[in-house]
Amino acid sequence: MTEIANTPRSLPLLEDQATDSGGCGCGGCGCGASDADSAATTSSSIDQENPMTTHTHTYAVSGMTCGHCAAAVTSELQSLDGVTDVHVDLVAGGTSTVTVASQAPLDDIQVRAALDEAGEYQLVQR
Repeated sequence: MTEIANTPRSLPLLEDQATDSGGCGCGGCGCGASDADSAATTSSSIDQENPMTTHTHTYAVSGMTCGHCAAAVTSELQSLDGVTDVHVDLVAGGTSTVTVASQAPLDDIQVRAALDEAGEYQLVQR
């Protein structure tokens, strides 16, 4: 039997979120996260496992701080024509990764408009 040493582990803590920023922008949770300055970037690929062509777009998005934020962004992006799936990897108070599958390439202007409609979320240049 192999013995595993009991060593202390250090987990990074999230910084306290600013409360004077007016919230995360989703309008529902009041979590108080601040927005970061940002610009857009996307990347596309084709899903080879799907017999129909699927375009996958990955976006870096700032301003999301909770599940409510992620749900608002997901809902608005799913309302875009041709979007078949949205997945959010939430990084509370940081830059989250949002992956969108669609039947055709997405227009960055439409994506920005959907994020704006969801709340004060911004595309971040990577």
